[in-house]
Amino acid sequence: MAERGPDWLRRTWDEAAPRYDRDIAWFERALLADGREWVCGQASGEVLEVAVGTGRNLPLYPPDVRLTGIDLSPSMLDLARRRAAETGREATLTEADAQSLPFPDSAFDTVVCTLGLCGVPDERGAIAEMHRVLRPGGRLLLLDHVGSHRRFVLAGQRLLEKLTVSRLGDYLTRRPLPLLAAAGFEVERAERSKAGIVERVAARKAG
Repeated sequence: MAERGPDWLRRTWDEAAPRYDRDIAWFERALLADGREWVCGQASGEVLEVAVGTGRNLPLYPPDVRLTGIDLSPSMLDLARRRAAETGREATLTEADAQSLPFPDSAFDTVVCTLGLCGVPDERGAIAEMHRVLRPGGRLLLLDHVGSHRRFVLAGQRLLEKLTVSRLGDYLTRRPLPLLAAAGFEVERAERSKAGIVERVAARKAG
């Protein structure tokens, strides 16, 4: 499968932005349950959300966090800014690539990424960047669809992935959990659900 680069992804998600909230609504009801609340409720301090998208997480953060969000798609960010204004959530929302974050080392207490690592061309590079911008002892909070541990489900994901990668650059069979330790994270909690295709993780940068 050919890798999709940032320019292609930016155009693709700009085109998808107007229908994104409508298209993802069923998926969220069927598979994510309280995943977004689980992730956002644990965020504290200076928070970076990677791949903020249309800002679906913005109303879910504790009121006292100081929030920065990045996304590759300007059109997605326009919708996120609108949601921030409608919900009264103060946030700095910036166009940036998850594989090359425009922040200094140790800038954040928490990094959040929901349904984002599945669409980054180099997930290892993105995880390394998340580790870099976290302060020692800072937390990484993830929610994503991943490759199932059930073989027949994984086989179906591999077939469907041929379509999702070509259309959206969206990988269905990635498993970021083993990459976290290699990047220097200590996994505190990891949970799978929905036949192993949904995973949420809380990890900490060694202090």
